[in-house]
Formats: sequence, structure tokens, C-alpha cells
Amino acid sequence: MTETSGRLLKLLSLLQTRRDWPGDELASRLEVSGRTIRRDVERLRTLGYPVEASTGPLGGYRLHAGAAMPPLLLDDDEAVAIAVGLRTAAGTSVAGIEDTALRALVKLEQVLPSHLRRRVQAMQAVTSAVPGSGPTVDAEALTVIATATRDRERVRFGYQARDGSQSRRLAEPHSLVNLGRRWYLVAWDCDRRAWRTYRMDRVDRPRPAGSRFQPRELPAADPAEFVSQNLMSAPQRHQARLTLHASADALRDRHPYWWGQLEPIDEHTCEYRTGDDSLEWLAMRVCMLGVDFEVHEPPELLDALAAIEGRIGRATARTR
Repeated sequence: MTETSGRLLKLLSLLQTRRDWPGDELASRLEVSGRTIRRDVERLRTLGYPVEASTGPLGGYRLHAGAAMPPLLLDDDEAVAIAVGLRTAAGTSVAGIEDTALRALVKLEQVLPSHLRRRVQAMQAVTSAVPGSGPTVDAEALTVIATATRDRERVRFGYQARDGSQSRRLAEPHSLVNLGRRWYLVAWDCDRRAWRTYRMDRVDRPRPAGSRFQPRELPAADPAEFVSQNLMSAPQRHQARLTLHASADALRDRHPYWWGQLEPIDEHTCEYRTGDDSLEWLAMRVCMLGVDFEVHEPPELLDALAAIEGRIGRATARTR
């Protein structure tokens, strides 16, 4: 949303909260000039909102009482995009979002023009989502972090590390990154004096710390790249090195980049480095690459692969 669009929504919201608004008070609330308020009022009128203006010492602005509000201004593609997003929200990792999304969808349908409402209802009738499993993130925690990031305000929160240890953190939030079913907070840790990535499902009760900060330069091209770099470089209990019988370019197109690092050897082979705390999951990940390979390290990975081979062999033997 652009700054102007966001300000128009705030202005419309203020006009709906009480009968009369002096122009200078609206300008103060929105932190703009009186001239900007006049331009924004004209934009609202252009969109169909009946805003009345009066002059003199008691002059100001008023949203005409009892007037029919125009339909929500969405084109067909925008309406369908919102409907699909709300219907598939059930499959996200945000706790409690399903009911909220359905309520929002009902409200959306009530203000859409009839031809768009039919398209949205068609999408709703044929779309379903499979609820996901695994850790979920509290929606309030996400909004607290998002607000603090926007307002450049430090936050305090409890955090559970991978080993289960608990700590309290004071951080300067930079951004939120969604990666699959995981949400990550990228922030500057004030006590450790370093950039950190926090899994949001391990963040406990984030609250504003009451102090502002000047944004720092992130040591990466963008937050998503920073998170992916951290995930790949994070210490894992088991580190593996293999030779894969496929080109690095072909594998990069087929598999998630957070599964590991690929380095070309020649046109037909590449070196693969990856890690995981679970040796069994590490073995399954290697099998899921779908290419022939040789394991160089660790030797325990060969045992895990042999165990999987044995289970598969026994399962297929029963069907012969």
C-alpha cells in the first residue's frame, strides 16, 4: 500500500468516528499540512465518498450522514486474489487465523459489486485448504513485531533456543520473513551486539521496550537472503559432504536452497554440503534429491541410508 493510499484510509476512518472534524485537527492527526488534507478530501470525493466541507471559525469536514457508501474499489483480479488468500489462510502457520480469515471473507462479499461477488463465491465454493501441522505463530506476536518494526521501536521478548535454553532479548526489529511454514524475525540483538535470526514460534510475548532506534544496514542484499544464509550456516549435529551425479544448476532448479549448498565439479557432477540435527532426516533428504551419489562424510550417514534401504527392501519384498 502506498503512503497516499494508507493516509486516505486513515482519513476516511477518522471521518467515520465522529460527526465534525476541524481541518487543522485532521492535519495534526495525520501529520500533514492543511493543503494535503484538502487534496485528500477531493480524492475521497472522486472515489464516491460524500465529504462535506464548511468554512469559517467552526469550519471543517463531515462525512455525510446516512449516505450510501460506494462499493469496495477492487478490480476482478484483485478481488479474486484476496478471496484466494483468505480461503488458503487456513493452511498457514499463524495460530487462529482461519476463523478470522473467514470473517473477513464474509465482510468482503458484503461490499463487493454483484459481478465480483459471484466470482469470489465461485472461488470459495471450489477451494479448500488442508490445515498444516507443526509449530504455529501467535498472530498478536506478529503484529506487535510488525508495528515495532514500522515505528522503529525496540522490543523485549523471551526466546527459546534450539537446545531448549531460555533467555530474555532486547532487539531492534528489522523485518519479518516467511519461509514455508516458518516465520523468522531479523533483528539487531542489543545485548549481543550482532544481527540475529529468531524463529517466531520460539518468541514469547514480545512487547515494545519504549525506546526508539536508528535503522542499521543489514549485512545482506535483503532479509530473505539473510535468513537463508543463517539457516544454511547454522551449526547442525550432523554435517554431510557428498558428490552428486547431476549438475549443480539442474539441482538448484528442483530443490529448495535451504536444503544445502551445491558447488559444481564439472558439467555432470557437483559437491553437496548439508546438515541436520536428525541423521535419519538427513538420509531421507539425500534420497529425495533423486540422483545417484557418493557419501564422503559422515560415515554414520551410510548406516542411516542402509537402514532405510532395509526397510524399503522388506516392504517391497512383501508385495512380490
